[in-house]
Amino acid sequence: MNQEALKHIFDQFQHESEFSSFSELASGHINDTYLIKTVDRPHYVLQRINHGVFPDVPGLINNKVSVSAHLKTKVSHLPKAEQERRVLSFISTVDGKQFYEDVPTGYWNLTQFIDDSVTFERVVDDEIAYEGGKLFGEFLNQTGDFKVNDLIEVIPNFHDMSFRYNQFDEALQGASAERKAEAKDCIALVEASREEMHILQMLKESGAIPTRVTHNDTKISNALFDKNNKGLCVIDTDTVMPGIIHYDFGDAIRTICNTAAEDETDLDLVNFNIDYYKSYVKGFLETVGESLTPTELEYLPLGAKSIIFIMGLRFLTDFLNDDIYYKAAYSHHNLDRAKNQFKLLESYANQYDEVKQITKLA
Repeated sequence: MNQEALKHIFDQFQHESEFSSFSELASGHINDTYLIKTVDRPHYVLQRINHGVFPDVPGLINNKVSVSAHLKTKVSHLPKAEQERRVLSFISTVDGKQFYEDVPTGYWNLTQFIDDSVTFERVVDDEIAYEGGKLFGEFLNQTGDFKVNDLIEVIPNFHDMSFRYNQFDEALQGASAERKAEAKDCIALVEASREEMHILQMLKESGAIPTRVTHNDTKISNALFDKNNKGLCVIDTDTVMPGIIHYDFGDAIRTICNTAAEDETDLDLVNFNIDYYKSYVKGFLETVGESLTPTELEYLPLGAKSIIFIMGLRFLTDFLNDDIYYKAAYSHHNLDRAKNQFKLLESYANQYDEVKQITKLA
C-alpha cells in the first residue's frame, strides 16, 4: 500500500500523533503489518487482518482486545509505561470501535509499538528458551481466570486430531498413485500413530483436561524481549481462542527444539535439542506450573509429540492434495516438510523417557 492510503487508515484511530513514515513488518505470513513512525513517540503497529483466512474478523479482534484488557489488570501495580511494555495496547478508532473497516482493503487494528524490544526467529541459546518458556507460561497463567466462553473459535478445528485425520484420509483417497508411492513411509507412520495421536483429544472431550485461553501460535518469534534478552510480552495474538495448554506448549517446543529449519532436506541435521527443552520447560513451569492439574502436567510431553506429528500430518496431507494450502517453492516441498517433522518426531521419541523425567522434575 502507498503512504497516503496508510496515513488515511492510521488517522481513523485515536492516536493523537503525526504520521511520519512507514515500513512493512514481514515477520507474519498471513496478515499485512506495518510499523508507523510518528513525529513524536509512541510509534504504532498497523495491521490488516486476512479475511480469507479468518472468517470472523470482528470476533478475532474482540478476542485479542479483551484478553489484552484482562492482562492489563494483572500488571496494574506497575507504572503505566511498564504496563505498556508488558501487554499489547490496542488503540480504538475515532468512533470508539476496536477496528476500522476500510471498504477497499478490509479490517484494520492498531497497537502501540513497544520500543527497545527484539524478537528472535530462532533460539540461539538456553537463556532465550528459558525466557520464552516464562513468557508463554505467564500468558497462560494470567489468563487462567478469563471466561473462556467469551472467546470465539478463530480457526475451527485448528488442533482437532480427528479433523486432521479426516482431511488426511480424504487426501489419501484422492491422491495420485505417484504421490502415494513417494510418500509411502510417511503414510505408514501416520496410519500407525492413530491411536496415540488421539489421546489428548479424548482427554479434552472427556473433561479430564480443562479448556483454557490459549495463544495457538507459540513460535519464539511471537515472544518479545528487551535488549538484555529478558522476556517482555507475548505478541501476535490473532489466534487466541479456547484450547488446551498442551498444544501451546507443544508448538513452542516444536519450533524451539528443532536443530534445523522446518524444510531442511538433509535429515541428518534434523534432531531434537533436549537442552533447549530443559530450559523452556523450566521457565514455563516456573510461571504456570502451580496452576496446572496433575493430568495437564503428566501429558505435557505428549503435547509436544502431538504437535510435531500434527504439523507433519498437515504437510503430508497437503502434498497428497497437490499443494493447495501451503505455499510450495518446488514440487516436493510439502513432502520434504513432512519428512522433516517426522524426523524431528523420531528424534524426540528416542529421548521421550528423558523428556518425561525432565518435565516431572522441573
